[in-house]
Amino acid sequence: MGDPAIAVLLVEDHRIVREGTRSLLEQDAGIRVAGEAAGGEEAVALARQLRPRVMLVDVQLDGMSGIEVIRTVAAEMPEVRCVVLSAYDDYVYVTEAFEAGASGYLLKTAGAEELVSAVRAVASGATVTDERVTRRLLDRWRRGPAAREALTAREGDVLRLLATGGSNKEIARQLGVGLRTVEGYVSSILAKCGVRSRTEAVLYAMSHHLVAAPSSDDE
Repeated sequence: MGDPAIAVLLVEDHRIVREGTRSLLEQDAGIRVAGEAAGGEEAVALARQLRPRVMLVDVQLDGMSGIEVIRTVAAEMPEVRCVVLSAYDDYVYVTEAFEAGASGYLLKTAGAEELVSAVRAVASGATVTDERVTRRLLDRWRRGPAAREALTAREGDVLRLLATGGSNKEIARQLGVGLRTVEGYVSSILAKCGVRSRTEAVLYAMSHHLVAAPSSDDE
């Protein structure tokens, strides 16, 4: 049998932060730090070699940025789940990360329990965000247009599946429809919610009680 531990690749240009993050993760026997990278190009090369389950990526790296790392990994290795671990909660960083393909966004102030829980949740297919990041996004949406078009019943089904971390292909299989049909539903959902990414749509829906928040305890 293979190693049951969740393999994690750390991507951070500050050695002391990498060492601290490794120390926090290694408190959980179910997580294994498979490798570390200090730069973007090195991170992509290691991801191709190690195929970790989760990557923790800083957005500011020398050479290739963390956003570009996530975009490259998401395109080439969709099974590898990328989580931003950043000192910044700026709206632009957050939306760029999720649009690039990130499955989570955490701040470097996260404690061991929060970090471990996030890695486990993302590895199981969920999407995670730091509470402060979520609050900032929701505050921004609440200041926006109040009126949103009602979702159709099928769009509601798609949105609920998006909230569980389902890909378009997985959603198409579960609903018994074509991939292009699901892509059309997702585009319509984004337009009706007034957002630009799948994750923003899920967070918007959660804030308006359209879907339930995904549990990080799901296995």
